[in-house]
Amino acid sequence: MDRLTHFNAEKRAQMVDVTEKDETKRVAVAEAKMLMQPETLSRIKDGKVAKGDVLAVAQVAGIMAAKKTSELIPMCHPLLTSKADLSFSDDGDRTLTITATVVTVGKTGVEMEALTAATIAGLTVYDMCKAMDRGMELKEARLLKKSGGKSGDYSPK
Repeated sequence: MDRLTHFNAEKRAQMVDVTEKDETKRVAVAEAKMLMQPETLSRIKDGKVAKGDVLAVAQVAGIMAAKKTSELIPMCHPLLTSKADLSFSDDGDRTLTITATVVTVGKTGVEMEALTAATIAGLTVYDMCKAMDRGMELKEARLLKKSGGKSGDYSPK
């Protein structure tokens, strides 16, 4: 395993120096799942939530989150995000899956941006629907794949 690069010689936090790294196209895809009551999912899909179009608001929140990740996660580098997109799917019963894709051309990856986008979109769904379903759960936020950079491609087995 690589040494942890977010610590300096004094074992204190540092932002990793990416000065010498090559700029490459970097893509990351992450997902988060929202578990909810079937009625809640049905109302989201049918556009019958009093606060408005839940998925449209979650989409914008996720995009904003991807662009603001370095302001939320202390050691993340600010990045010029060239694409941030979210998609939504469901199992027809209780689970809404949020998938975030983030792209940049830069010296460091966009995994944290994709994870942040998917998670914040999920939290937005919770915020907009909590009055009808306080038991919703944001679950299984995970990186699905990434490409670009020195470490190459990644996807779980």
